[in-house]
Amino acid sequence: MNLVYPTHKAKARFAEVIRLVRAGRTIQVSYHGKPVAEIRPIGNPVRTIEEHLDDLERRGIVSPPAAPGPFVPGPVTRRPGGLERFLAERAE
Repeated sequence: MNLVYPTHKAKARFAEVIRLVRAGRTIQVSYHGKPVAEIRPIGNPVRTIEEHLDDLERRGIVSPPAAPGPFVPGPVTRRPGGLERFLAERAE
């Protein structure tokens, strides 16, 4: 979804708009509620998932995993049979 800034807010928050565009977002600028311009990144470089995750780690949005290796989820419920109990309650 594109962000929409009225012209006066786009002018007042230009640094924010540029930061968002550098992060890959597309910004629409409107005048009296009608879109008149679009600010978007030049080109669309294809990044790998590893490059994207590295960028997110560098920006502090995500943190690296505590231990290397595949993620193995633990049990969701404390007692076995949680899914069956849940489904039985929904059927009632």
